[in-house]
Amino acid sequence: MLKKIYVSHLRNSDYKNSLYKPLRNSFLNNKYEFIFPHENSKQPYEIKKLLESNSIDIVLAEVSFPSTGQGIELGWADIYQTPIVCIYKKGVKTAYSLQKISNEFIEYENLADITKILETTFKEICK
Repeated sequence: MLKKIYVSHLRNSDYKNSLYKPLRNSFLNNKYEFIFPHENSKQPYEIKKLLESNSIDIVLAEVSFPSTGQGIELGWADIYQTPIVCIYKKGVKTAYSLQKISNEFIEYENLADITKILETTFKEICK
């Protein structure tokens, strides 16, 4: 069974092209089941229910820009002890509070450049 990775992000961005597409087109898409909350709908996603039922193995959070909604999602992930991997664009200073919920921070210039690092990180977490 493929491990499930929920992708969390700022809703007011070009997430389909900048985040979903590179991950869908990467080799990781064959190794993990990515859950893209707004791939087919702009409606709020029922992430809390999945976290409560331990149906998500990892939350991959694009944290380059602060977002209240994402902060709530990450708070739930932390409460339900779901590992959180934070990725952010090169040169961006992330919110200090993120260090309270994750030890995994990966800086990137291009998402395609970090797929090998993500694979190693995901393997370590899913041991």
